[in-house]
Amino acid sequence: MNDEINAYVEAVERSLAGIAPATRSELLEDLPEHLAEVQAEGTGTLRERLGAPEAYASELLASAGLVGGFPEPPPARLAQLLALRDRATAVVDRVDIKTGPIIGYEKASQFLVLLRPGWWVLRGYLVAMALAYILSDGTRLGLLPRIGNNEVVALVLLAGCVIVSIVLGQRSMSLSRLPRLALRSATVVLVIFALAGFVGADEDARDPGYSDANYDYYDQSPFSNVNDVYVYDSQGRLVQNARLYDQDGSPIQLGTNICTDPTTGEGTRSRNIGYPYCPQYAPFAGQPPTPTESASPSPSASAQPAPSRTVSPSPSR
Repeated sequence: MNDEINAYVEAVERSLAGIAPATRSELLEDLPEHLAEVQAEGTGTLRERLGAPEAYASELLASAGLVGGFPEPPPARLAQLLALRDRATAVVDRVDIKTGPIIGYEKASQFLVLLRPGWWVLRGYLVAMALAYILSDGTRLGLLPRIGNNEVVALVLLAGCVIVSIVLGQRSMSLSRLPRLALRSATVVLVIFALAGFVGADEDARDPGYSDANYDYYDQSPFSNVNDVYVYDSQGRLVQNARLYDQDGSPIQLGTNICTDPTTGEGTRSRNIGYPYCPQYAPFAGQPPTPTESASPSPSASAQPAPSRTVSPSPSR
């Protein structure tokens, strides 16, 4: 190369100083030969024909996709995922080696291998429960994968899924890469499903008061839908802050002290101690009920209601 070509190449190289050496060498690899061809085609200096070296370097960057001030092309997404996988694998390997001696093995994975048959059975059970959950009509499954609330179908489905899971586990090592990846992805989904089911079962065990069985039991009472109680005297006048007691002097508790507006549906807590909790929603506010007895009215808010009073539970709102 002559001095003009050398000087032009050096100037272009200085303009590319901000990028990685490997990328810069790739861009400058064929530059001397190209400059020699341009020089041999006609008269005039390289600057006159190709422009300033700085402008030529910018054209090289643009042709390589290195524009916008980025010194290097962004790494491929696959390369990032592979690097992340390698780092995660390295962390898992270190944990495997450190926890192994704690349980008496060189690696913890050696102990986990012994648990594979148990996992195959559990995996089959989880698959059966997932299928029953998807195919059920809203019936509570319980501990068996019931479809249509049928125990026979549940047992057949459970046995079939467990057998398939065991066979698949025995042959998993001979599967190709894509089937193994699909199996591992399905395993992650099953683990998430199992955790969600465990959390739901734990909540039901800790708070059984909201279970369907208890709801059906309490719903057998004729007063299960009573939200408030309105006591009227013999003249049809509403008694405020009335207390109800049974024959043993024990207080009778009905309803809740939450007043729900029938128009808006908004609920507010009542400040009344006795019944009614929500006098503003009395069922006979406009027309008093027909007196049942001719006894003297007793509007007092004393402890026990007089025999002449009528207890009129309000309908559920």
